[in-house]
Amino acid sequence: MNNNLSILKPKTSNLEPKSSLPCVILAGGKSSRMGEDKAFLKIGDISLIEYQYNRLNKIFEKIYISAKSDKFNKKYNLILDNSDIYSPMIALKSILQKFQKVFIIPVDMPNISLVSIQKLLKFHNDKITIFKSKDKLHYLCGIFNNSLLPKIEHFLSNNNHKIGLLLKKTNLNYFEVENFETINLNYQENYINFLKNCSL
Repeated sequence: MNNNLSILKPKTSNLEPKSSLPCVILAGGKSSRMGEDKAFLKIGDISLIEYQYNRLNKIFEKIYISAKSDKFNKKYNLILDNSDIYSPMIALKSILQKFQKVFIIPVDMPNISLVSIQKLLKFHNDKITIFKSKDKLHYLCGIFNNSLLPKIEHFLSNNNHKIGLLLKKTNLNYFEVENFETINLNYQENYINFLKNCSL
C-alpha cells in the first residue's frame, strides 16, 4: 500500500449543479485489445464517445476530448497531443499544459456514476484524487493538477511512460467506488456485458 494514499468516503447525495472544472475524455488510444476504435462503439443509436459526452454534460459545464487527431469531424473541443507515440503520459502532459486543474476520464469507463463523480468533485482537496475499486487504483480517472508537469517531463525525458509509477511517486488521495463502476471496456466481452446492463 502506498503510504502517500488516503481514502475518502463521502456520504451519498443527489446530483448537484454543473461543475466549472473542465472535464476531459481520453479517446486517443489504439484500442488494440478491442480490435476497433472504442470511441465509436455503438451504444444504441450513438457512439460511446457521444454516450460519455452526453452524460458528463449533465454535471460539467465544459467538456473536451483528448485525441491524436480530429476523428470526430469538428464536433467537440479537442486537445491534441501532437505525438506519434501512443502514450497516456503524453496525453496527460498535453491536458495539464492547458488546465491548472481538470477531471479526466477514459472513454472506455462508462460505468462510473455521475453521483460518484460529483462526490469526488465535492470532497477532493488540493491533492490529485483518483478512483479506486476494491483491489485496484485507476490511474487515469480522477482530478489532476498541473503541479504534476515537472514529474511528467522527467519521466518522458527518461522514456518512461508508466502512469502508475508516476502517481506512486506523488502525494495523492483516492476515492473508493464499487468494482463494477470501474470496469473498462477493453474487450468485446466487456462491451457486450455493458450493453446488457446500461440504460440509454
